[in-house]
Amino acid sequence: MATRNVLTASDVTIEYPSHSVSAAHTAVKGFTLTIEPGEIVGLVGSSGSGKSTIAQVASGQAAIRASKDGSPRIIGGSLEVLGYEMRGIRRSKLNTFTLGVGYVAQDAGSNLTSNMTVAELVAEPLFLRDKRYDRREAGLKAATLVDALLLPVGTMLKQPHELSSGQRQRVAIARGLILDPVLLIADEPTAGVDVSVRGAVIDVIAGVQRARGAGALIVSHDLDALRRTVDRIAVIHEGVVVGLGTIDEVLGDPRHPYVRSLAREVLGEELEDDDEFEDDEAEDDEAEDEFEEELADEREDRLDREADSAAGGAAETVSGTELDEETAR
Repeated sequence: MATRNVLTASDVTIEYPSHSVSAAHTAVKGFTLTIEPGEIVGLVGSSGSGKSTIAQVASGQAAIRASKDGSPRIIGGSLEVLGYEMRGIRRSKLNTFTLGVGYVAQDAGSNLTSNMTVAELVAEPLFLRDKRYDRREAGLKAATLVDALLLPVGTMLKQPHELSSGQRQRVAIARGLILDPVLLIADEPTAGVDVSVRGAVIDVIAGVQRARGAGALIVSHDLDALRRTVDRIAVIHEGVVVGLGTIDEVLGDPRHPYVRSLAREVLGEELEDDDEFEDDEAEDDEAEDEFEEELADEREDRLDREADSAAGGAAETVSGTELDEETAR
């Protein structure tokens, strides 16, 4: 029996409805993607490309805020997450749905409750789901995630204001992983995180999810952080998918200008070498063409000279013959 995908998007179009003085805006057009259990997929794009909109809708956050003006909504296609159709999902189903989907918002680190310790913040979702959850087990689980995300053990007793923005973001990631989600959707999870540990943070997210056969959609503009970890990437530009496959496949054959610009950032020297090789080939072809033209011109000149010489010889022969005939007479 085939295993059901944790996410299946088919030709999805997402719109921000009109409100006050703003007209309706289509943010995503014809988005198609699948994520299998245990698969880690990166969603890559520039600011305003629509990637965060997809994260909000797929995680159910847009549906939770549906009563608020400006929340994005699906107006075309189908988006199924953990068996739930997200287009028009009822609020009565959202509580059950969100138990299986973890979500780390782009600014999650800055929205942590200020008067709670890191240990309390990370473990809180466990008690929101089950008030009788064993406190010792919750503390151990929280400490394990905090340690995995390269935060000092002493961090557990600190409050958010005592941490850097990058450390707060990692606390938010631990909080998103604590319920063992079947699908984790992380929107720019390394925002504000020190460059030296960004790759390691993505590795932790991917490792935790793979170990339990769960999937992840990691939204990012940082291909370097994704490159060594994700199974595939989807590149989105102005609401449209312009690249899909493994990173090597997408960057190795960049068919869209935006994908090519990404490829230059990551594979700069290699692409430049390829361009130089192509330029050399073009120059060689041009030189060959010029050489052939020169040969053709020389051949034509030679033929003309031979023709003139032949014509001159024939004329001399005719003149000599006429002269002999005149002498004979």
